[in-house]
Amino acid sequence: MTGGDDGESKRGADGDTAPDAGTVSDADVSIRTARDDETDAVRHLLDAAMLTVPANLPERVGGGDVLVAVAKEIGTESTDVVGALVLDGGHVDAVAVRKHRRADGVGTALVAAAAERTDAPLTATFRAQVRLFYEALGFEVEERDDRLFGTLPADADVTR
Repeated sequence: MTGGDDGESKRGADGDTAPDAGTVSDADVSIRTARDDETDAVRHLLDAAMLTVPANLPERVGGGDVLVAVAKEIGTESTDVVGALVLDGGHVDAVAVRKHRRADGVGTALVAAAAERTDAPLTATFRAQVRLFYEALGFEVEERDDRLFGTLPADADVTR
């Protein structure tokens, strides 16, 4: 699986390649709710990862249903969106992480932040290629209609 021509790729809930399950340095990357002005960055990440971009993405961002991982550029005040996770209630619709940040645990941090937002189990539907990622995070996985469905128990401890 490859992403766009800028080298971004990671498939999550809809995709083939898992975000890495490493760790994220809090000083380097922070996870937060996406802002309205980050909608295009989220769209670009999802598109580059060949994931379905929700038609109502601006509304999802405005409603607080999209988390982003942002990295501060060294020596500047600007930040760069390096990962995104789209939620539908307690279900992960998509996870996308820039290719050059795969080994940094950005995907893990995004899923951990999503899990912290709900007292119910977090769920995701994904392809077999990302099964190990979800299992490493503690998702219980079962096969449903040529896809995998994962449930993260509400009391699971997703490490960042």
